[in-house]
Amino acid sequence: MSELSRRIFLGAASTALGYSRIIGANDRLRVGVIGCGGKATGHMRILNQMKETDNCEVIAVSDLYTKRMENAAGFTGAKQYRDYKQLLAVKDIDWVLIGTPEHWHCQNVLDTVDADKHIYCEKPMTRTVEQSKKVVAKVKASKVKMQVGVQGLSDDSYEAAHKLIKDGYIGRPLLAQIDYSRNHSGDFWVYKQDPDAKPGPDLDWDKFQGYNKKRPWDPDRFFSWRRYWDYSGGIAADLLVHRVTRIIRALGLTFPEYVCATGGKYQFRDSKADIPDTMNVLLDYPEGLTVQLISSQANETPVPHLIRGHKATLEFTRKGFTITPQKQYANEVKPYEHVKTGGEDVMLHTRNLQNSIRNNEPLRCDIMTGYYGVVASEMGVMSLRKRKYVKWDKAKERIVLA
Repeated sequence: MSELSRRIFLGAASTALGYSRIIGANDRLRVGVIGCGGKATGHMRILNQMKETDNCEVIAVSDLYTKRMENAAGFTGAKQYRDYKQLLAVKDIDWVLIGTPEHWHCQNVLDTVDADKHIYCEKPMTRTVEQSKKVVAKVKASKVKMQVGVQGLSDDSYEAAHKLIKDGYIGRPLLAQIDYSRNHSGDFWVYKQDPDAKPGPDLDWDKFQGYNKKRPWDPDRFFSWRRYWDYSGGIAADLLVHRVTRIIRALGLTFPEYVCATGGKYQFRDSKADIPDTMNVLLDYPEGLTVQLISSQANETPVPHLIRGHKATLEFTRKGFTITPQKQYANEVKPYEHVKTGGEDVMLHTRNLQNSIRNNEPLRCDIMTGYYGVVASEMGVMSLRKRKYVKWDKAKERIVLA
């Protein structure tokens, strides 16, 4: 190809891809970060570690609290943008880490797709089912790669389990159980408050609240936003979504059929939090099985992570998983042990996104997987808050009362 032809070809390709760079297999990937709180800070420190090994670099950061943004710029060397849309206008950025609170995920994603940049969005993919539907439609209509931050799916155990279950190794699956529990003293899920934080030129409190009812300044809502329904699905969206998504992958599930949830503020009864400290969810899937999700923030004793089949039980462990036959089928089913590769690792999950951008490697947690997790989470939240049994309207893709 002549140099002129090459320039014409690259120009046409660049036009087709909007303003994004054409990325070669060995090109440095440049990252922008929207939201520079605790979770995003962890991501950025990992990206710093990956700078040479994975040829990537954080070049832009944005946060509506100036002090937090300055801190991020200090250890990454990135340029600061108070308005995240100005960050999205930077042509050199290849992918964007979205580390904002849940209620901002949807708008951040939609705007990032419009800017033609790839995405790593922290879980849950969105705050609501309706928002997820918008994200799925928008991303599918684009060439954007989007990874949802359920990093547990960078552990191959769940894919390996799915293959065995699909082949009938444990018999018909009947019940899965999995938990994510912690313990707190005094109050639960309270984050340290920065005494310098107050609404004004350096902290945009109104913007933080987004589409929610505007409330007077409350540092607990700003720093411990996971405790409030306005900004979060609480336990279901922040913790149990990690667990249910693994089970969804292992069993090849999509949308639940019926959901019932229970719980409340059983220990921290005087807490300002809207959300419960204990939540349990039963999800019936149309394949004919129940997924049980268990969580308490007042007792950290774990529950075994099991998938019970008619012929054998599969148990996930720190090493991978084991399969133990039921005694009636001991002559038919052999004990089995899977030693995992990968793990619940942000670095591996980020590397997977970058390999997808460079080489079209399949994403470990794509938008549809993210959508299934949001549906399970919000159905649990709706059931708990309404104290009602809910079901999935498959035709209209919405949650309704059963």
